[in-house]
Amino acid sequence: MIKVLLADDHELVRMGFKLMLDAQPDMGVVGEAGDGARAVDLCRRLRPDVVLMDLHMPGLDGVGATELITAELPEVRVLALSTFDLDENVLAALRAGAGGFLPKDVSPEELIEGVRVVHRGESAVAPRLLTRLIGTFVRAADGRDADPPRRREPVQAEVAGLTEREREILVLIARGRSNAEIAAALSVSSSTVKNHVTNLFAKVGVRDRAQAVIVAYEAGLVQPGE
Repeated sequence: MIKVLLADDHELVRMGFKLMLDAQPDMGVVGEAGDGARAVDLCRRLRPDVVLMDLHMPGLDGVGATELITAELPEVRVLALSTFDLDENVLAALRAGAGGFLPKDVSPEELIEGVRVVHRGESAVAPRLLTRLIGTFVRAADGRDADPPRRREPVQAEVAGLTEREREILVLIARGRSNAEIAAALSVSSSTVKNHVTNLFAKVGVRDRAQAVIVAYEAGLVQPGE
């Protein structure tokens, strides 16, 4: 069973999510929180597998709660949700350690699958949000974005520490390739690719592929449209 914690300041939203998730044979809701601080506290006590985290809550918001949870409880995965699918919210959530970001208007099927995806340790980002995310980098690169996303200073140093093969794999990850596709492209085994991915994630300080994609773009290893 996938243990899910709901964090949203609207009780009706939590009720809808609970009914939806409890109806699934492989998951169930173990707790509910109406603000970020409560979500952090419940995560410490209940140790859920996945947190459905609303980003806009009173007091400690979802981004701050996500950062605390993923730093203290790395085994807990966070799937961020928001009514506002703005670029800065996507970036903030992923940088804070979220394993995915979905708008609240996704279908029930997409939400349920998103929970399963982040529980597997993969990234769940809605296609339209991924398109906007890449578009943000396009505007910043062209100098058309008056307020480009904040870039992390250590990125270049972190990427410089990668081996040539690790950099090659990071580029392929940023281009959307799965481990199996990377293995086929490089003529190596999937287990070898998995080991390289684990090592490069540790070196650049990311938890999953979504964050790795951001690092690859920020470091200039790939360009939008490639």
